[in-house]
Amino acid sequence: MSQLTIYQKPTCSTCRQAVQLLKESGMPFTTVNYYEERFTKSRLTALLKKAGLSPRDILRSKEDLYKKLELAKTTLSDDALIDLMVEHPDLIQRPIVEKGEKAWLVRPADRVKELL
Repeated sequence: MSQLTIYQKPTCSTCRQAVQLLKESGMPFTTVNYYEERFTKSRLTALLKKAGLSPRDILRSKEDLYKKLELAKTTLSDDALIDLMVEHPDLIQRPIVEKGEKAWLVRPADRVKELL
């Protein structure tokens, strides 16, 4: 059985809910606070590939930085968007759950139940 890893920000309410649901399930998992253990470009790219998502799919469009950088108006490449997300983790939707060769953006938090 593949290890389940949740990439999260501990102060995020959706992340806390997802972690709580995992605890209640009894399934072993690891948590990664991606503010402390920052994503590398290759790691974030691999997670996106596993999830079948584009960088734009996981951009937090309600973040002030998203608005400040006018990311809704730009035509930045996926590569440039990933660079921005690595530099500014607040731009990444969360939590992201990885299990083996698959990954999911778990929003809302109860989507984590689908993985159990």
